[in-house]
Amino acid sequence: MALTMTTDDMSEGHDGRPKVSPKTLIDRYKNGETNAISLLHQLAQTLQFHLEMKETVAPGKSSDTTGLYFAFCAVIDGVQYKTGIGITKKEARLNAAELAFQDLLPTLETLDVPAPLPVKEEPAISDIHARGAMLERKPFVNLQIPHAVKDRLTKLMNSHPEFSGCAVTTAAFILQTSNGYEVVALGTGNFNTKESISSNGRIVHDSHAVVTARRSLMRFLYRHLLMFFSKNANLTQTSIFQQSSSSSSFLSLKSGITLHLYVNQLPKGAAQIPSKLRLNPLSMSAWQVNNEISLHLSVEGKVFSVFSSLLDHSNSKVVSMSTTDKITQWQVLGYQGALLSHFIEPIYVHSILIGDSDCSEIRGMEMSVSQRVEGITSKLPMFYCMMRPHISLVSSVASSRAGGNQLTYGINWSEGDSSLEVVDGLEGKTIEDSPFKSGSALASRLCKAAMMHRFRLVAKEAQRTDLLATSTYREAKMMAKPYQEAKNVLRAYLLQKGFGSWQDKVLVSDNFSM
Repeated sequence: MALTMTTDDMSEGHDGRPKVSPKTLIDRYKNGETNAISLLHQLAQTLQFHLEMKETVAPGKSSDTTGLYFAFCAVIDGVQYKTGIGITKKEARLNAAELAFQDLLPTLETLDVPAPLPVKEEPAISDIHARGAMLERKPFVNLQIPHAVKDRLTKLMNSHPEFSGCAVTTAAFILQTSNGYEVVALGTGNFNTKESISSNGRIVHDSHAVVTARRSLMRFLYRHLLMFFSKNANLTQTSIFQQSSSSSSFLSLKSGITLHLYVNQLPKGAAQIPSKLRLNPLSMSAWQVNNEISLHLSVEGKVFSVFSSLLDHSNSKVVSMSTTDKITQWQVLGYQGALLSHFIEPIYVHSILIGDSDCSEIRGMEMSVSQRVEGITSKLPMFYCMMRPHISLVSSVASSRAGGNQLTYGINWSEGDSSLEVVDGLEGKTIEDSPFKSGSALASRLCKAAMMHRFRLVAKEAQRTDLLATSTYREAKMMAKPYQEAKNVLRAYLLQKGFGSWQDKVLVSDNFSM
């Protein structure tokens, strides 16, 4: 049974005592005066967030281990934290609370919490409006993230003002550590290529901002894997990775590191549910029949439901899943993709911040990313889960107008890059005037061939001869069996729930060799 504790449950207002500061509570925990579960409950009262200790399915649970241990995770304002296991429920809850606290600690240490407001009795309004009112006074909706994105984007644009018109649609991944928030990957763009499927892996097929930022994130992850596997102790220590505590075969992010996603426009697809449908608090089954919450396809910048009669199924056009659907997939499979899954556990985003000045409703995003795949975790292989992100509206940081000839252009950058790269989304290649160019062929550093090259570099440093023996990009991906299993489970689940079929890639696009 789930244990739910809200701020009302823990109010101390009856005896008139003031609430204790987060720092005092944390110090008591560190001194052994209280345990992690009590600490989280006390923090929930002081900082006014919703806490639930939720019983879940232990990673990798099988018929051989059923009943041997229990699993719990902390859910804070809808964000699910790492799973703790134990031979008793008490032990599992305690381990889950400790894991959640370690992830929260960087944020808690930077909070400057003012004197708490008196607890007021909430009016009888809908849960959605009540949640919105609570979010307005919560420190966890952190304004430092859009500020970090704005600072990074400004620096990039100041260095190359001629490409400032490319920043209309912007996405960025932000790493949160004890030192604060750092943008580690950024992308802009709004198009799919008009070119035919590439057989050599050197054409970028999808140049939408979130997809571009995610591929830039993958470059960042490869860079840190090379640091971890290097023979240099300082580089290894600097890497964001550590040996996983739950598996000797994989690495994981170091404790206290979390990932966030910022987008300055509501992603294309099911997240953009028409306002006339948002007005009615319909059930999931009612939403499904409208096809609005179905999977969507993107063709040359235009988006169609997979059930739409307007969709052109011509093989001459490159078709990809909508950005919303890809985010849904990544919140289950992780943002690392198949190749990186050979080395690391799935990496999930803990919060998605939408800086769209024209958006006042995130219901469609929440339903698309979380509710469509609710209940899938128990069906997934070890390490995989449905990570429900905390979704919120924040201020916009990017330009709202594109330059005329830059409408189809997009930029990409990741931490460690000396300059940005500009890609023409319709062509799928780097433009001639791009500050960074990999060569005369104008293949982007985000293309599949470039990713395969980085994969082989890491496999060599990690002394993975089995991976070095692969002959094609597709073969290397298919060898990531747990990832492929999780992907198959996800697609079958979406189909079973009535959201439509996931568009399979044309095999020729993955069958190239290096």
